[in-house]
Amino acid sequence: MSLPLLEVTPKTQNQRVEGYDVPDEDDPLAYRRTDATSESDVNELIWAGYRQIFSEHLILESYRQPFLESQLRNRAISVREFVRGLGKSETYRELVAETNSNYRLVDISFKRFLGRSSYGKDEQIAWSIVIATKGLHGFIDAVVDSDEYTQNFGDDVIPYQRRRMEGRPFNLVTPRYDDYWRDRLFMEGLQGRSFYTVRKYQSGELDRKVIRQAIPASFLSMAQTILVPQMNYQRDVARATSSNVKIPNMTREGTTTKPSVKPVSVSLPYRYIPTVPKV
Repeated sequence: MSLPLLEVTPKTQNQRVEGYDVPDEDDPLAYRRTDATSESDVNELIWAGYRQIFSEHLILESYRQPFLESQLRNRAISVREFVRGLGKSETYRELVAETNSNYRLVDISFKRFLGRSSYGKDEQIAWSIVIATKGLHGFIDAVVDSDEYTQNFGDDVIPYQRRRMEGRPFNLVTPRYDDYWRDRLFMEGLQGRSFYTVRKYQSGELDRKVIRQAIPASFLSMAQTILVPQMNYQRDVARATSSNVKIPNMTREGTTTKPSVKPVSVSLPYRYIPTVPKV
């Protein structure tokens, strides 16, 4: 039994407010399959899907999905299924899913599949439970099959950013260079480094967890097997110094030779006093 989606209160965002702005180049361009009447129109439709789902500056020849393109060109699948296939591809998993936490994955996926940002932390927590229980494919299915996607894009429209009033487009936000990814790269770079290398790259007070991760596990297990004996410093030092000092035997029984010092006659002081007083 799958867990029900938590209720989230929507916030007032640009796409939820009726606008009276004059159309200009910032307005989104809807790419529909019903309007594609030529081969060039189908190519534009396909590349619009790549730009929206994979990000405009992450499109490489190796990231293309020829099977999905072939099905879309032959009208075997709808635009919705084409977008679903891009979300379930290994490219999206490698570029977006594996480089972000579940919270940021929800926010980026909503920007690319629903054309809006998430409604704060509450919606990110609610949909992160879907990722944890159903995985990436189940999460993509839940987003693409949602009522919001159906009402705004249907089966024949490539998702787009709805009413972009400020900031850069969502498909230009690179998911790889956030704080989560940089910290992850830093922790991976600490593997195999010594304590002094970690200290060099740390500022301020050292983190004990970071230092322990920089020390190999084999060294910690070896260090735990070493038993350091308790030592009484004063007693051990006195014992070590006393063992090297030889105390001579000063008793009479221990003396075998006679003393070499002979008695000397001592002249007393009165010997120098004259007996006859001088006149």
